[in-house]
Amino acid sequence: MLGEQIIKGMAVTAKNFFESYVSKDRLTTVQYPEERLPQKHHTRQFPFLVYDGDDAQKGLRCVACQICEKECPPKCIYIVKSKDKKPDYKGQMQVYPVAFDIDISVCMSCQICVEVCPFESIKMDTQFELSNDNRFEALLLNKEQLSKPNSYYQKIHPEDAAESDAVIAAEKAKAEAKAKAAAEAKAKAEAEAKAKAAAVAATVPTTSTPAAPAPTTTSFTAK
Repeated sequence: MLGEQIIKGMAVTAKNFFESYVSKDRLTTVQYPEERLPQKHHTRQFPFLVYDGDDAQKGLRCVACQICEKECPPKCIYIVKSKDKKPDYKGQMQVYPVAFDIDISVCMSCQICVEVCPFESIKMDTQFELSNDNRFEALLLNKEQLSKPNSYYQKIHPEDAAESDAVIAAEKAKAEAKAKAAAEAKAKAEAEAKAKAAAVAATVPTTSTPAAPAPTTTSFTAK
């Protein structure tokens, strides 16, 4: 009985061994870089920053909250906040990163920065061909190098990008509804204040100005 199981196991091993040389789905070696294996959907390498629109400076989602910097285990993220503010995708005034650097020679691709980001602004890239003869400056990426459009994110991670877009659209719609409700409430309050002022003005009695007394005339009788 034991020998029969060993023979079956060896037969499965031999079948997989020979198929790895003839079946395209089982090939374990490709002639890189001429041949490349397709990347998996959830492949992750190093973080990058997402921006909306065509301008990376105006459309950058990051608001320099520094949560990713604080939560990064190897401490490879460095952020400098701006002193002024600009409107974000919800129209709210927010600070923005003057500097945002990531040392990818230290990054361990843990994705914690992505998990803790509340603004859907930092995601994991699939790019892996980053070898360089300069291990310091070349692997220290700045904000301009890290910034990539949302269309790029949709291309490399379509499912995750769709979820992020849905979250942002919901937050934007919520902010717009809140602003609309506030504007309507303000307009209603102003209309009520005007109506109240008009009602008060209508109840106040009108006072007429007394007429000036007629001048007194003295008559003289001739003698």
